[in-house]
Amino acid sequence: MTTTTTTTQPIALPVTAVTCLEDRAHIERTAVLDLTAGVQRLRLGPVSALAVDRTLHAELTAGHPATVLDARIVRTWTPRAPRPAADGDSALRRREAALEAEQSSLERQGDRLRARLGLLGKLAADLLREIGEGAGSGESERSRWAAELDRVDAERDTYAERLRLVQVRLVELDAEFVETQRALYASEEEPAELVGHVELTVEAAADGPAELRLSHLTPCALWRPAYRAVLDGDSLTLETDAMVWQRTGEDWSGVRLTLSTARSALATDPPRLTEDRLTLKDRSSAERRTVDVELREEEIGDLGPASVLGLPGVDDGGEARVLSAPAAVSVRGDGRAHRVPLSAFTTAARGEYACAPELSPLVTQVVRCDNLSGHVLLAGPVDLVRDSGFGGRGTLDFTAVGAPVELAFGSRDDYRVVRRTEESRDSVGLTQRMVVTRTVRLHVSRFSAPGERGERTVVLRERIPVSEVSAVEVRLHKDACSPAPDVVDAEGVARWDLALPPGGRRTVTLVYELSASGKVTGL
Repeated sequence: MTTTTTTTQPIALPVTAVTCLEDRAHIERTAVLDLTAGVQRLRLGPVSALAVDRTLHAELTAGHPATVLDARIVRTWTPRAPRPAADGDSALRRREAALEAEQSSLERQGDRLRARLGLLGKLAADLLREIGEGAGSGESERSRWAAELDRVDAERDTYAERLRLVQVRLVELDAEFVETQRALYASEEEPAELVGHVELTVEAAADGPAELRLSHLTPCALWRPAYRAVLDGDSLTLETDAMVWQRTGEDWSGVRLTLSTARSALATDPPRLTEDRLTLKDRSSAERRTVDVELREEEIGDLGPASVLGLPGVDDGGEARVLSAPAAVSVRGDGRAHRVPLSAFTTAARGEYACAPELSPLVTQVVRCDNLSGHVLLAGPVDLVRDSGFGGRGTLDFTAVGAPVELAFGSRDDYRVVRRTEESRDSVGLTQRMVVTRTVRLHVSRFSAPGERGERTVVLRERIPVSEVSAVEVRLHKDACSPAPDVVDAEGVARWDLALPPGGRRTVTLVYELSASGKVTGL
């Protein structure tokens, strides 16, 4: 016959490992159970009341002949803390009692004043009736009647004023009593708390200890990547951290923390296929005679998807990434951000002073290096620190292992760039071919402090349109450019490396033309 034993004292079940996902956490707990032969029901915990029941999984070590028959989470409300004894009352308790006593005294005083005012009202009514009856019978005691009325009215005014003061004081006491109770509730009285425990039913073939491993999912936990870049001369130190928030109802103390970009909440079913029908139609005679083009802005994409503004989600490049904290960490369940160091590397930095006048007239210090962290760098904010201290906050895009990292360390106040453009249109030839000539002039100035020496190179980048149709041609007039661009890449970005001495000025002229046949419209 199998006997069942039940333990009432909870067995501690601490958190030992946490895998923090994008919007939840996978919690792993371990404990050593002292089992006896037979079936026994154990109570373990407390655990977070937010634990997801359907994800609860418990298993025992294979070295002990025991099996888990059932595991469930039971939640209960803990009662409020008992009121302290009168001898050990706090200042708030004594203030609350004093306010209650004063309120009671003022309420009794107000009742007496209202009774006195009621009697004075009856006295005034009797006096007015006596005056009416005396005047009707021919009596005339004007001085006595006036004195009596003045005395009654004076007493009524006095007691009415005293009653008004009592009522005002009662209103003040009510407000102070509410504030005292609120402070008392926040400082001494603990609200009822929903606490969860794990009820585990185990069947063991023999006595002995067994290790329990229990895991479950918990909401109200998330993480986001964050970085810190320190520029020291020609070397750059890039630190990778994780900002972890959790309000699961319990603290994580000395846990193994793993960070994952997996999205377990997303559905895994493929999208439903719908019919997409393509049709052909003949072009009209007007469409055959013309070529419709348009100018559009295209962002030059690098490795990885578009950059993420702020921290709405984790940009992992479309593949689940896993990062691990090198040491045990502790994260309190207070809902605040906790910074967890992940990795750091120092490498030589390649810097330049760059400016794209079409986008901004500011000259920015740009630093480039390779990703030597050993893991991908997820998109996130980066704190920029250089010789003078904290310089601001930028954004780091998704960067693969070994890929170049580009960081902008703010603009320089000792440079000024002014951009001027001119455009002319003309039709040439019998075919009325349209030619658009554009001239861009960039005026670069360097303002230097007294005693400053040495030249600095400023990299200017200006965009030239790129045609995708044969009917439109783009040609750069190198002879008219002053100076000619050092490089023009496939995306049509022209580059100049200008060496400016202290207090120097340079003017860059770029001339190019767009040539389109008479059939082209839209330019």
